[in-house]
Amino acid sequence: MADQTTQMRREILEIPDAAARLIEAGAADTGALAETLRATPPRLAVTVARGSSDHVCTFLKYAYELALGLPVASIGPSVASLYGAKLRLDDALCLAVSQSGQSPDIVALTRTAAEGGARTVAITNDATSPLAQTADHCLDIHAGHERSVAATKTFVTSAIATLMLLAEWAEDDALRAALRDLPEKLDQAARLDWGEVCETLGTRASLFTLGRGPSWAISNEAALKFKETCQIHAESYSAAEVLHGPVSIVSDGFPVLCFAAGDAAEASVVEVANALAGKGARVFVTSTRGTSASALPHIRTAHPLTDPIALIVSFYAMVEQVAVTRGINPDAPRHLNKVTETV
Repeated sequence: MADQTTQMRREILEIPDAAARLIEAGAADTGALAETLRATPPRLAVTVARGSSDHVCTFLKYAYELALGLPVASIGPSVASLYGAKLRLDDALCLAVSQSGQSPDIVALTRTAAEGGARTVAITNDATSPLAQTADHCLDIHAGHERSVAATKTFVTSAIATLMLLAEWAEDDALRAALRDLPEKLDQAARLDWGEVCETLGTRASLFTLGRGPSWAISNEAALKFKETCQIHAESYSAAEVLHGPVSIVSDGFPVLCFAAGDAAEASVVEVANALAGKGARVFVTSTRGTSASALPHIRTAHPLTDPIALIVSFYAMVEQVAVTRGINPDAPRHLNKVTETV
C-alpha cells in the first residue's frame, strides 16, 4: 500500500534533525558575525521579509529587544522596490530573512539598506541565492530541501538562526545551553497530541490565535498556516489587544488557540484565555495555569526564548492533521506556489 503520509508531515518530523544540523554547521559563521557585532555594535536593527519569514522577524524583534535592548523595526520591501526611496541607516544592522533568497523586493531593499549605510545579513536556506550574494554576511539555515508549499522546518531553522546569533552576540550561556538541548525538545514537541483542537474545529470556518511577546510571532505564523493549509479564516491578535474590539465576534463555541511560553507574558495570556472562555468561546492555551480555558500539552525548554519554537512545532503537527481531516492536501494549497517572487 502506498505511503499516504503528506510531505508536510515528513518535513515536520525532520525539524529536530534540521535544528541539530544548523546548530552544528552554522556555529562558525554565527560566531564570526557575532564577534564583529560586539566589536562595533549597531544602534538599531531593521528587518526585511514577507510571509512566514516576516513572522520570524517579529520573533527576533522581541528577542533582541528583550536581550540586547536593541530597537528593531520592520521596513516594507516596497519602500525600495516600488517607491525607490533612499534610507538613512548609518550604524544600523539589516537582517533579511527569506527561505529561498529569490524575491526581487527583498533583494532590492537589502541592497538599498546597504547603500544607506547598514550592515546587511541574509538568513536563508540557499547560500548561493541572490539575497545571499547581495548581503554582507549570510547565515545559512541548513534546513535541507523543503518541498511542501507550507514552510515548517525553514520557519523553525530561521528562528533558531536568529537565536544562535543572539546567544553569541550577547555571550549568553543559558541561551547557548538551551539551543544545544533544543533538537531533543522539538522531537518531543512534534509528537504531542493536540487532537482535541482538531476535533473542536470540526467544520468551523473562523477562529482566533493569540500570543504576547515572542509568542505573538508564533500566533501570527499559526494563523497563516490555518489559512494556507486548511482554508480556515484565522486572525492573530496580541492577548493585550483582543479584548479591545475583536472580542465582539466571539460567540458560543468560537475556537481560540492561545500560545503562552514560560515567560513574563504567560500570566496575561492565561488571564485573557480564561476571560474569553467565560464569554462562551472554546479556548485552548499552552499553559497549566488556566481555569476556564483548556490546557494543551506542551514542551517547556530550558529558556523562555526557545519555548515558542517548541510550541510552533506542536502546532504544525496538529494543523497538518486538520488539513488532512478536511480533505485538503497541505503540500499544495490552492492558488499558492513555494516561491513567491514579489516585485
